[in-house]
Amino acid sequence: MFIYWSMLLIMMSLMFMMFFMLFFKEENLLILEYLLISIQNMDIKLYFLFDWMSTMFTSIVLMISGMVILYSHSYMSNDNNKNSFCLIVLMFVLSMIFLILMPNMFMLILGWDGLGLVSYCLVIHYQSINSYNSGMITIISNRVGDVMIILSLIFFVSFGSFDLMSLNKIELICGILILIAGLTKSAQIPFSAWLPAAMAAPTPVSSLVHSSTLVTAGVYLLLRFNFLFKLDYFSMILIKISLMTMMMSGINAFFENDFKKIIAFSTLSQLSLMMISISMGMMNLAFFHLIMHAIFKSMLFLCAGLVIHSFNGFQDIRMLGNFFNVSPFVSSCMFISILSLMGFPFIGGFYSKDLIVEFFLFKWNNLILFFMFYMGILFTFLYCSRMIYMLLLKSTMNLCMSKFNFDIFMTFSIMILCVMMIISGSLLNWMINSNFNLIFITVISKNFTIIFMIFSISFYFLLKSMMKIKYNLDFFFKIWYLSSLTSYTLLINSKFMMKMSMSDWTWMELMGPSMINNNFMDLFKFNYWIEKSNLNKILLILLIFMLMILI
Repeated sequence: MFIYWSMLLIMMSLMFMMFFMLFFKEENLLILEYLLISIQNMDIKLYFLFDWMSTMFTSIVLMISGMVILYSHSYMSNDNNKNSFCLIVLMFVLSMIFLILMPNMFMLILGWDGLGLVSYCLVIHYQSINSYNSGMITIISNRVGDVMIILSLIFFVSFGSFDLMSLNKIELICGILILIAGLTKSAQIPFSAWLPAAMAAPTPVSSLVHSSTLVTAGVYLLLRFNFLFKLDYFSMILIKISLMTMMMSGINAFFENDFKKIIAFSTLSQLSLMMISISMGMMNLAFFHLIMHAIFKSMLFLCAGLVIHSFNGFQDIRMLGNFFNVSPFVSSCMFISILSLMGFPFIGGFYSKDLIVEFFLFKWNNLILFFMFYMGILFTFLYCSRMIYMLLLKSTMNLCMSKFNFDIFMTFSIMILCVMMIISGSLLNWMINSNFNLIFITVISKNFTIIFMIFSISFYFLLKSMMKIKYNLDFFFKIWYLSSLTSYTLLINSKFMMKMSMSDWTWMELMGPSMINNNFMDLFKFNYWIEKSNLNKILLILLIFMLMILI
């Protein structure tokens, strides 16, 4: 079942790639439209938009999905519910394709809602308390974005059309709603807590969710609403939120020990980089980085799945290591993908990431934003270097390496993604950025990244050698406490409902004679406190207060 669906998705991906070549070369698009219902002067239509951006993105999503399902054929071979897992993944891919190809707000909800609901089913696939909690945080965070999209429909009714293509301006409040929807789906601050929590899903799902589907939906939505960022108001909001998220995710990834969560935080940091590019009005650069990130991050997750698989399910990075001796091929692919994440020259992610960094230096001269941006880049370099050292170079502390049976389906899917990543960087750079304007920045700005990194690492070792400065890193370990803040109300309600279900916390206990008795007891205590000694004081305070009002 897995192999057939995988082959079908790969064939569809190649077909959409041909469409992309055709539309990109001819600079045209295709719209398929079907009128569902007409209410007075408003038409509700089902239509699909095929332009170079949507066909390219669909092709990449289908190719990655095909490789992930092929990988799952071996990875999930011992799972009892593997057939239902395959069907849920296919529903997930279908929802994402609806989101990409439907530039109509009314129909976009099909894909937008579908992603949120199906992702919940995937996160709770391993049926445990941890998975249920993670799934609940995921779906509730995503429902905030769904509500924002539904509220924005009210304004589209007043415009007389649900079509995105016919818009070049929008109401301010509607723009804010769409911006919040994009932030929730792409897990920017303050909605970042659900992204690491979604790591409870199986590794192939993580590869799909955190590369090209769920988290990129918010970025893609804002790409379609690019006219919002002609206003400085929206640009300033988005760039500040994105820079905070980039810095926060980089710091957390550096201090995190769970291997899959490190990769999740790296996804968060790259999404922030895309949002920064969108806020500066560079839509092609953001889309270019979106495609490159989808390819190398999906490959990194598949390699991570193999590492965890071979170490008997251990995810603690301190217990892993020396994987190069276990599988040189998979280690080489993982090394290439981590270098691409760092932006190492002439490997996939370098072409998009370097352009965004240079354009940021060209456009912004705000010192605080400048510092936050460089902190994000510094920690990206540091957590990537830490991953390379801990996984590939350091000798292992784990003595349970027993599984070396790497299946051909697993290695084949990783190999195809590796070839795609190596080729697509320079190829897409020649195509998408062929008419790119020159960027003029100073020599100091260009070399400041390296200088800042050397200074920061030296400063760290200086502090470590002094050993006098005590600092609490708990704030950085726990996603700036966003996880607790996000789930606090949910946990209180769940505890309350749990107590309600117990025999001694029934509705009669809460609302019946016992509660009335407690209320009367509190009232009697208050009356006794007043009558005993405090009545004169209260009257004196009231008198002084009245005199102050009269004066």
